Amino acid sequence: MASNPRFLNPGTLYKPPGYSHVVDIVGPGRVIYIAGQLGLDSDGKLVGAAGDFRAQATQAFANLKLALNAVGAGFEHVVKINNYLTDMSHLPIFRELRDAHFNMAAPPASTTVAISKLAVPGAVFEIEAIAMLPQA
Repeated sequence: MASNPRFLNPGTLYKPPGYSHVVDIVGPGRVIYIAGQLGLDSDGKLVGAAGDFRAQATQAFANLKLALNAVGAGFEHVVKINNYLTDMSHLPIFRELRDAHFNMAAPPASTTVAISKLAVPGAVFEIEAIAMLPQA
């Protein structure tokens, strides 16, 4: 069992109800679990016009970067992502943004699913991640 897990809600992200943005576990290495990131600004409001997939996905990736940075990680440390879209017609935009953030020569494992809706009304995209770091 890992010792001393840290449950973090970085001040650079909005304060969520009922979950942590980041869980940092120290063991033989560090495993970082990032909760699903939506296209929410630091005040918890959806960005862009209603249904603007590109704006929301761009913000979700920015939020993922902030969560990773909170534990000294970057996109290069991500080993797994789960992606949730409310409309698969946006898959090309998602792939464009994903490819701009990750090393596509060694991309993280990924699961992408279409769902009917997300927890925040009007949200159209969510990404969660697991990152691995050497022991601190």
